[in-house]
Amino acid sequence: MNPAPRDPLHDFPAQALPPWRRAVLKVGSSLLAGFADAPGLDVRHAQALARFIAYAVQHGREVVLVSSGAVAAGRARVRAESGGLVRRQALAALGQAQLIGFWQALLPLPVAQVLLSHDDLRDRRRYLNARATLRELLALRALPVINENDTVAVDELKVGDNDNLAAAVAALVDADLLLIATDIGGLYSADPVTHADARAVERVARVTPALLDGAGGAGRIGTGGMRSKLEAAAKAAAGGIATALFCGRETSVLDALAQDRLHGTLIEPAGAAQPARKQWLRHAPAPGRIVVDAGAAAALRQRGASLLPGGVCAVEGSFRRGDVVEVLAREAAGAALARGLAQYSAEEVRRIAGRRSGEIEDVLGFRYGEAVIHRDDLVLLESGDAT
Repeated sequence: MNPAPRDPLHDFPAQALPPWRRAVLKVGSSLLAGFADAPGLDVRHAQALARFIAYAVQHGREVVLVSSGAVAAGRARVRAESGGLVRRQALAALGQAQLIGFWQALLPLPVAQVLLSHDDLRDRRRYLNARATLRELLALRALPVINENDTVAVDELKVGDNDNLAAAVAALVDADLLLIATDIGGLYSADPVTHADARAVERVARVTPALLDGAGGAGRIGTGGMRSKLEAAAKAAAGGIATALFCGRETSVLDALAQDRLHGTLIEPAGAAQPARKQWLRHAPAPGRIVVDAGAAAALRQRGASLLPGGVCAVEGSFRRGDVVEVLAREAAGAALARGLAQYSAEEVRRIAGRRSGEIEDVLGFRYGEAVIHRDDLVLLESGDAT
């Protein structure tokens, strides 16, 4: 027999939220989906979330909403199962207007739809254009409702789940706080649905690999994909942004949140907020990875050097010149050491790997520079950080 449902107000005593002026709020499908006999979007939890948003904006704050639910809304319109990728894309297209209308009906402020794609976050010019548009919408006291452009995305070019999209958006708009509404009270030491002795975790100083491993491969400490939420929090923390996990089903929790009191888990930022360019490098989708030897890893980590072709051992994936790539140390167990802008394409890096910089033009017939990644276009990641 499973334990009785947990009470988030009891499990998570109120704590103060960090000061904030601009926040990104992520709301998942589990809080918006209707019942089996009434599919589509349901207002029973969304009303309190909308009331929180309206209160914040009325008091001079800015909120960006990352909302799931388009596929569920589309499925209800045609009474179809999700099926494969193409079917999900079609259902998302059918449901987008429904989703925006759903939030507009609940809010006294204008709602704007913003669909972002992998390329919008990868390409620097498109990234800056998206940033400018979102800032202008906030200046107009509108609520941007963001989702990934699922109707054109393919699996290998997706940002990922909406938790990680929310972290990327938080960096994009220079948010002070990432708010993730879940269907449980917050982070627990074990699945509270099956473990009566699971302890509530009120505060996390750092998202470690061990903590992520505890969330399980499928992403469940409790319910609602906790691993992806921790991954998103780690990305936000690396940019100096705190994350609050809380139960979006409890009206009292949301009423307290409006008064800057959190009944949930607060994941602390890793340090001061970083410049926007550094945040972009940390969060932009990376279509490929470069594996480097111990000497190159030490030069990057200890001297802040550029990555030269001589230190490259292997290239994974496919990327173009100007794409963001991850850099991994050959001796490390898969953890990224750095991220940066590739000066050469994946195929070009493969051809010059292990060579001296002076040989680049001889091998390729041209030369963009002596570095595979210049130090000005590179950001180091803390050892052990989740990225």
